[in-house]
Amino acid sequence: MLLSAIPNCNSRLISPTVNQEKGNQRDETQWVNPQRQIKFLQRLTPSLFAAFVALSPIITPPVGSYAEAIDVQRGASLFGHACIGCHVAGGNIIQPGATLFLKDLQRNGVDTEEEIYNITYYGKGRMPGFGEMCTPRGQCTFGARLKEDEIKLLANFVKSQADQGWLNIGNGGD
Repeated sequence: MLLSAIPNCNSRLISPTVNQEKGNQRDETQWVNPQRQIKFLQRLTPSLFAAFVALSPIITPPVGSYAEAIDVQRGASLFGHACIGCHVAGGNIIQPGATLFLKDLQRNGVDTEEEIYNITYYGKGRMPGFGEMCTPRGQCTFGARLKEDEIKLLANFVKSQADQGWLNIGNGGD
């Protein structure tokens, strides 16, 4: 049976049993309670639906958006490595008024990708710069520097997350 091939599956729709009365062996098929079948299918339904949606050609994004999806993933990854230490879920553990939420970005005059790029590259106030050519030395990170295209991806990611209210980022990072 298909169900008996599923590992760790205790529910079987049909359970073959062998009856040994007085030395006679005969094969009896025993039907499982219909309520048990329904419960099993109810537990299985979310997994099957998720697999259907994931593999459905209707859900597949158009070819042009694959590059965008990759850029978002790269931006999220860069954010997770370079920024999340201070900016967990768009917040700011060092300076609470300088979060990455749109209202704070607007209040601080940093609400465009270009302005986010400049601050990420050169730093400002307590935030160090991450650009390869960042100067002065004391304003820049002592850690690994980011390339220009990485900072552009990062600025794009931060701006898009700010516009969405940081809904896609949890406290765990990337």
